[in-house]
Amino acid sequence: MPEMLEVRWHGRGGMGSVTSAELFAAAVIEEGKFAQSFPSFGPERRGAPVTAYLRISDEFIRIRTDITKPDVLVVIDPKLLDQIDVTVGLKENGIILVNSPLSAKELKKKYGFKWKVATVDALKIARETIKLTIANTAMMGALNRVIKAVKMETLEEELKGRFGNRAAGNIEAMTRAYNELDMED
Repeated sequence: MPEMLEVRWHGRGGMGSVTSAELFAAAVIEEGKFAQSFPSFGPERRGAPVTAYLRISDEFIRIRTDITKPDVLVVIDPKLLDQIDVTVGLKENGIILVNSPLSAKELKKKYGFKWKVATVDALKIARETIKLTIANTAMMGALNRVIKAVKMETLEEELKGRFGNRAAGNIEAMTRAYNELDMED
């Protein structure tokens, strides 16, 4: 992990991008590291594009700005790839994690990405586990597989704290996405 890892989440209002960044940050802090999470959105309503930010470090984080040069992008709504350039500022050795039924190789070819690509069909997993089309907790599991920031058990505890009796399905979604991730070598 670099000195400070910066992750930018792209989704739409109501998809859980902000919640995922918050829960991931809480898990990082629970394990004794430092983290920040914060959203960026205007007065738009549910369904409008939303960006959430996550910083992870072994040291206190002094910077308080939006993440303009992320190490990792998490794209919860793959339709955004056709509507906005989510890759703006992505570091040369960055990773793009996308909720998609396509393989990493197929998605990379389709969009001509020069970065490392990882995919997981988080929407399918969410439908099968929580019976909803909200893929954010699945994407948390996939992200943790990509960046290896915390123990899965710590993320599970955060989900239990946030979702209570609805946590089991979310934990299953997160675990499946972790295991089903397709990432280029």
